[in-house]
Amino acid sequence: MTTLLINIKELIQVREISVKKVSGKEMNILPTIKNAFLLIENDIIIDFGTMNNLSVSSDNIIDCTGKMILPTWCDSHTHIVYAGNREQEFVDRINGLTYEEIANNGGGILNSAKKLQETSEDDLYNQSAVRLEEVMKLGTGAVEIKSGYGLTVNAELKMLRVIKKLRDNYKLPIKATFLGAHAFPKEYKDNKEGYINLIINEMLPKIAEEKLADFIDAFCETGYFSVKDTDRILEAGKKHGLTPKVHVNQFTTIGGVQVSVKHDALSVDHLEIMNSDDIDALKGTRTMPVALPSCSYFLSIPYTPARAIISAGLPLALATDFNPGSTPSGNMNFVVATACIKMNMTPEEAINAATINGAYAMNLADEVGSITKGKKANFIITKEILSYGAIPYNFGSVLIDSIFINGKEIDK
Repeated sequence: MTTLLINIKELIQVREISVKKVSGKEMNILPTIKNAFLLIENDIIIDFGTMNNLSVSSDNIIDCTGKMILPTWCDSHTHIVYAGNREQEFVDRINGLTYEEIANNGGGILNSAKKLQETSEDDLYNQSAVRLEEVMKLGTGAVEIKSGYGLTVNAELKMLRVIKKLRDNYKLPIKATFLGAHAFPKEYKDNKEGYINLIINEMLPKIAEEKLADFIDAFCETGYFSVKDTDRILEAGKKHGLTPKVHVNQFTTIGGVQVSVKHDALSVDHLEIMNSDDIDALKGTRTMPVALPSCSYFLSIPYTPARAIISAGLPLALATDFNPGSTPSGNMNFVVATACIKMNMTPEEAINAATINGAYAMNLADEVGSITKGKKANFIITKEILSYGAIPYNFGSVLIDSIFINGKEIDK
């Protein structure tokens, strides 16, 4: 079955020949076609061009007069699978406690882990499915989801099985990341070596046996997992076929970027605190820097230095970090707007970062992230707007008219 979309005011992120990612000055180039058509067959893009060159027809025609089309957002860093919420900690921060103080008082990740351990797999799935449907309605058409709120063998496996069930039931591209090294459980507070051994010797073999994860992650940060810890965990994950994607430089710079690059990490995420050595370490590598601006917004911490990263000729992706503690939002539209408003990215850079570069950061660049023949028909139809600059400019408005995933319009 074909669907023909006609009179598209502007078809955005058009790549006749697909690229894996865009870097440096190329990030400010966003290829588009004005007064365009788009032809899809089943769940695949099969043709596009200007209306003047339209020579095909279809029984299913959608008139997009005044509207624009761009690829769905590719959110490469989320923690959508969690139990309950941490609203009280939000209030505690307003009343003066820091993120670190809350964690030291038994809040933070350990609070979420306790709730998750007490939640059934079915209940956890149902809570997570609501969040996934929410972000899909906000334009996300490919997503990575991490474990890391389990912190026991059974609870981490439970999280990863829920991610697998989401992927099976919703059919959009979903990648799973094992993040057992998210925090040290209370019972291992004085035996950190013991918990790392549990990750390596018990969690990883079972995850590999059930084929529950694509990536391995660790929270490489002061007070969490050291560079040495991260080195061991990434090495062990690679032996089980898992590609590294690593939390680094959220609060301090301790060498997390360098150890991630050593292990050929697909991405390094957060990067709120960067120095010249960190930026130099990323040059000439395949590792994608990933910024999480809504986390900076929510925690009132520095924003990833996008201008320094892009000026160094590097690529940059944008993601939400959707989680109960530091970013209780999966709205990629807000992420794109915040990147422009607070990180001084151009709309072109931000859209590239949230589509093709986000896809790269999940190993999905051949499947989604651009309007390219042969890729998935996952795209956003905007409301009638003057330019794509309206997406970050009207940061409090949802400018989405409809969303197609796998060639089908999803329910609003």
